[in-house]
Amino acid sequence: MALSMEFGFSIGSCFKAANPPVLISESPKKTNFTLRRRSKRFLFRVSAVSYKDFAESALEETRKKIVLEPSPLQERYSSITGLDGKTELQMLAFKSSKIRLLRSMAIENETMQVFDFAGFMEPEYDAPIFCANFFTSANTNIVVLDLNPLHQLTDQTDYQEKYYNKIMSIYHKYAETFPWGGKLTGESIKFFSPLVMWTRFSSSQEKHKALFSAFLEYYQAWLEMTIQVGDEMEPSQVRANCEAQHKYLTWRAQKDPGHGLLKRLVGETKAKELLRDFLFNGVDELDTKTFIDYFPEYETEDGTVSDKRSIIGKSYETRPWDSTGKFIG
Repeated sequence: MALSMEFGFSIGSCFKAANPPVLISESPKKTNFTLRRRSKRFLFRVSAVSYKDFAESALEETRKKIVLEPSPLQERYSSITGLDGKTELQMLAFKSSKIRLLRSMAIENETMQVFDFAGFMEPEYDAPIFCANFFTSANTNIVVLDLNPLHQLTDQTDYQEKYYNKIMSIYHKYAETFPWGGKLTGESIKFFSPLVMWTRFSSSQEKHKALFSAFLEYYQAWLEMTIQVGDEMEPSQVRANCEAQHKYLTWRAQKDPGHGLLKRLVGETKAKELLRDFLFNGVDELDTKTFIDYFPEYETEDGTVSDKRSIIGKSYETRPWDSTGKFIG
């Protein structure tokens, strides 16, 4: 499970703080929030939220336009019950002629709900990486929604022109509803685009409806990119695409803040397997470079990877792009 890359907090801490609990309900008779008292504690029933519906809607949109087939990962990963016997992890994995992996993970129990939906292209195509990471507890919702750039925009302004400048209106449509959520480290900001929706909010039916709408608009924009993008015929560019995706996967697999929660839910061995083989599949296949090869500043004296979230120590408390998508720091 991945709730974006580096935010200076951990999902585990949010999970522990989820008090009073959120109960996720599928009851068709309840479509809004109800409040009732039980044992001198308030109990919220959030029946309007179902991240499974997000995944199903995205897949429905996809099947309208391209042919999807199950990924080999679907045979190995479908559903897992947590060590507590109550938490359910449900996974979906597909592919197409251009999409290397389109996968979803949804986690639910009585105190929280997590959604991770991502799309990765085959190396012959340089389209961005679709990224939707949502976390809901009784106290808060934490959301990251973006078309992560395959190639860092500070290095390739033509890449931003190709994929982002014409669709900045999508971000502006939701900017007031979902304002900037706080600090992002200097290391992680490189993996985001000017479209990124990084926000926190208290639950309401209106906010979750808006989030569903934003999710579909972002996804439809990404899906259209995957349809329009042409093959890279130059071998050097294919290699560059492959390395760029591997670098992204390597960062996510190593620094994902959801590792702690997964470890508590399914154990350390299974957590690492899910991170490397499912959520960030390709980290062991697309290239042989290590985390230290890509990010040498994280190497410790004994040659291991530092646990620090940030080495350069810079963070962005406010949105570091202007209204046109230009990075202003």
